[in-house]
Amino acid sequence: MKNFLFLLMLTFFWIPVNAQNVADNISSESLTISKTSDEEFQDSYADDLPWHARRFKVTAGAFFPINNTEIRVDGNNGNIGTKIDLEDDLGFNKSSSSFMGTFDWRISRRSRLGAEYFVLNRSSTKTLEREINFGDHTYDVNARVTAFFDIQIARIAYGYAIISKPKYEAGLLIGAHVLFGDLGMRLDTQQTSQEIRDNFSFTAPLPDLGIWGEFVLGKRVGLYANVNYLAAKIDNIDGHIISYGLSVLYNVHQNFSLNAGYTGLNFKVDAVGKRFNGDLKWGYNGPTITAVYTFGNHVKLYKH
Repeated sequence: MKNFLFLLMLTFFWIPVNAQNVADNISSESLTISKTSDEEFQDSYADDLPWHARRFKVTAGAFFPINNTEIRVDGNNGNIGTKIDLEDDLGFNKSSSSFMGTFDWRISRRSRLGAEYFVLNRSSTKTLEREINFGDHTYDVNARVTAFFDIQIARIAYGYAIISKPKYEAGLLIGAHVLFGDLGMRLDTQQTSQEIRDNFSFTAPLPDLGIWGEFVLGKRVGLYANVNYLAAKIDNIDGHIISYGLSVLYNVHQNFSLNAGYTGLNFKVDAVGKRFNGDLKWGYNGPTITAVYTFGNHVKLYKH
């Protein structure tokens, strides 16, 4: 890029000099025009920005989701589970906070590979207001129970830019969310002489397809948006997923930026297996605040 700018400046100088045959006497007006043209050229190419179109990007920060969770767990003894609203029936807080991190690798001008990780652990203790069948046991009205729902989400996605310009890009995404879940319920030991508890775990791979866009709004400001959806059945797991995200980046200094956004995910999983037999419907959405660090060489973006 620096060599190209240098050649461009030489061209601006050489044409008037050659035409007028006055190589030793360039006017101050010509210098001003050349400088202005050079600045306009610099401004028009967003890949000169230190935070934009770098080979690698690492993001880490906090996520504050609002949750809505419904679950039904059948027992191995033929006990049909009750559909439970974790927030209403078991007293889980709707609002929570969590850690999230991402890593992006721009393989080429149009290709990119991204990975995300998100973890959320929740628990509650409540006196039941209705009878609940959960796993192999029945939890009676007025029973005091402790429950937990821990989940980790890993995602990998490949993106291809159909439109690739210095100040805006847009394209397609193909990837998969993988959910690692653990949930359980136990009766307060003070209410019974024997321990009554049910614990379950599951892993649910959910592929998805989507679209994305990235835009340079100014020298320090960028915008990113994506939407993903797919319904699929894999072995004994049937589910669908929709996720979305919108974030605004502000470049603080050189390669370091701050990112504020809003993201959400909704999925439903029906599974039949030894460790989990039932269905889970979970949705969350909320704001994110993250730090962003970009490094590596710039990926060359072309105006034409």
